Amino acid sequence: MKIIRSPKLMQKICREIKQKGKIIGFVPTMGYLHQGHLNLMRIAKKKSDVLVVSIFVNPSQFGPKEDFQRYPRDLERDKRLVEKIGCDFLFCPKIKDMYPFGYKTYVEVCDLTKVLEGASRPSHFKGVTTVVAKLFNIVQPDIAVFGQKDFQQAVVLKKMVDDLNYGIKIIAAPTVREKNGLALSSRNLYLSSEQREQVKVLYQALLLAKEMIKKGERNPSKIISKMRELINKQPLADIDYISITDAKILEPLKKLKGEVLFSLAIRFGKTRLIDNIKVKVS
Repeated sequence: MKIIRSPKLMQKICREIKQKGKIIGFVPTMGYLHQGHLNLMRIAKKKSDVLVVSIFVNPSQFGPKEDFQRYPRDLERDKRLVEKIGCDFLFCPKIKDMYPFGYKTYVEVCDLTKVLEGASRPSHFKGVTTVVAKLFNIVQPDIAVFGQKDFQQAVVLKKMVDDLNYGIKIIAAPTVREKNGLALSSRNLYLSSEQREQVKVLYQALLLAKEMIKKGERNPSKIISKMRELINKQPLADIDYISITDAKILEPLKKLKGEVLFSLAIRFGKTRLIDNIKVKVS
């Protein structure tokens, strides 16, 4: 595995790989890797000739009161994990090289980024789409793999790729969970033992919604009310949002039919966790 820090060198290497007719698989991450990340890499590796992984904690997707400074970082540990997967190139650029002095250019997907996470974190997706667009221009992948835990992110990036004619296949891989159902996340590190006991309610609430659908409930308000009731039984849980939307366009639904996304964001102290499930409703 080769570790590359220069965007220009990474771009040159990838251009040469493409000229040889090889398929590049790409997994962008912010590091502090867990099994969910590693699963994305395994998928990308199976579908490509050359695997590129990036580690870059992107400042532009954090709000002014969010956790950029305290976001967990352990590059040496991450290097070992990525190398075991069989990564060919690990791209670890510096902030000053990704956003040089005087940087003024941003990429933004409209509408899809104003709901759910976008409503709670107004500048978040502008930072995500900008950095991913830059990474795509540098790495020039044929395939890029993201996790379904960040479902809205995958939808937004698919739209960006289509609208900007990137010609990259976006794969959204299933969420990897702990035994109690908690979706794997680098931010799980922040949780206290007491919070860890209570966070399982996120997945329980999603399963409750799925069970209500199975029993014939089609009224979104009733389902959200029951989910909220369950979550509020946990004294440390502070609900940011619970939402039921169309899984493709992320618009709220008055009646459930087709591919439906159940998503939520809950705070436990300073830690904000998100989760979702997609259910096909007939």
